[in-house]
Amino acid sequence: MTNQAPRSGVGRGMIYGFSAYALWGLAPLYWQLLRPASATEILASRMTWSLVFLAILNQVRRTWPAIVAVLRNRRSLRLLTIAALLITLNWGLYIWSVVNDHVIDASLGYFINPLVNVALGVFLLKEKLRKVQWTAVAIAACGVLWLTVDAGKIPWIGVILGLTFGSYGMVKKIANVDAVESLTVETILLLPFSTVYIIWLELQGTATFGHAGWLQGFWTLMAGVITALPLLAFGAATVRVPYSTLGILQYISPTLQFIIGFTVLHEHMTRGSWYGFGIVWIALAVFSVDAIRSGKRFAASDE
Repeated sequence: MTNQAPRSGVGRGMIYGFSAYALWGLAPLYWQLLRPASATEILASRMTWSLVFLAILNQVRRTWPAIVAVLRNRRSLRLLTIAALLITLNWGLYIWSVVNDHVIDASLGYFINPLVNVALGVFLLKEKLRKVQWTAVAIAACGVLWLTVDAGKIPWIGVILGLTFGSYGMVKKIANVDAVESLTVETILLLPFSTVYIIWLELQGTATFGHAGWLQGFWTLMAGVITALPLLAFGAATVRVPYSTLGILQYISPTLQFIIGFTVLHEHMTRGSWYGFGIVWIALAVFSVDAIRSGKRFAASDE
């Protein structure tokens, strides 16, 4: 029998997992609080203050020697540099989508992300798919194609977000570095650019931090905490909850984003958009049922 997390830890892991995806799903409401800052200023602030929070966290965890070791490892540093570029593009486009009222478009990217992961596994890692998984990918592709035809253009926000986040996860998987340590290294790599940009905004007189009221400044400072907390909760969940269960929990995030975009921010959905999203949701249902069944079969074979 393989080692499994104690049952007493599964419940706690579910709370961690739900918390992580709920925080990611509610993020559009948070980024709205940082207005009138631009998407690029929010992105730079997120990078900078994330490192401050992570520095404190690493000091408490006494993990600086491990981070130095990662920085000295050429392979890890090269992979995490790629990861940093991917997450910068992903964060930047996502924040831009939120502040420009495209939350529903952004949610599509995270709905299709599990299927993007599957596709990347096939083409890059030469993994083999079950027939049901191929069916789910094909259905999702039809959904994206429908949205493309209906709108007369590719839903580029969702596609790019799905591809960049899926690629980011793939690179992190290959790098195989602790979540907190890898994020710390990524933010260290990005710090010179984010700091220079913030200073440039200040010199140009276009910065909002410190000039748009104390409350907006407070929310900007908290961007680092808001970035790191879901990651820490996710890391705690992965060691306590079966991976197939986490695969289902991850739909909490885009579902909340979609609900916020439609009900709170009153973004418009055409009939064709509903059909397209409906096709993607069918694909996710097929994918999820197969993941649950295969997870049960795998668990039974280990007993």
